[in-house]
Amino acid sequence: MRYLLTGGLLMAIVSGCNTDGVEVKRFGSVIEVKEEKLEYYKKLHADPWPGVLEELTKANIRNFSIYLKKMDDGKHYLFSYFEYTGTDQDADFKRMAEAEIIRKWWKETDPCQIPIKNRKEGEHWAAMEEVYHSD
Repeated sequence: MRYLLTGGLLMAIVSGCNTDGVEVKRFGSVIEVKEEKLEYYKKLHADPWPGVLEELTKANIRNFSIYLKKMDDGKHYLFSYFEYTGTDQDADFKRMAEAEIIRKWWKETDPCQIPIKNRKEGEHWAAMEEVYHSD
């Protein structure tokens, strides 16, 4: 199963409630980005397709961010963070993954990425453990 606009299974889930009493699950994950695809990847995300953003909203995803860092090994890595506020994560993510616009988006973004070696089976983006969060 695939999750999210950049593809992959994202599982570093931490639950909490926001000030409205809505349960929030926070997700963090990491993946390498190909240096030769870096500018294209950044261009895609500078102006994401409206249908992609609509699917994220319908899937109860908010506060979605992707960060980029060139590490000491000379490779570029992406860190993604988002919050899920729905009540049926599996159904919401499955419905989003089946949306035609999301599948088209992934055909653009997936070739830009290199999954890291120490990810769990089935993951595209490797889940990260949350060790601290402050409201």
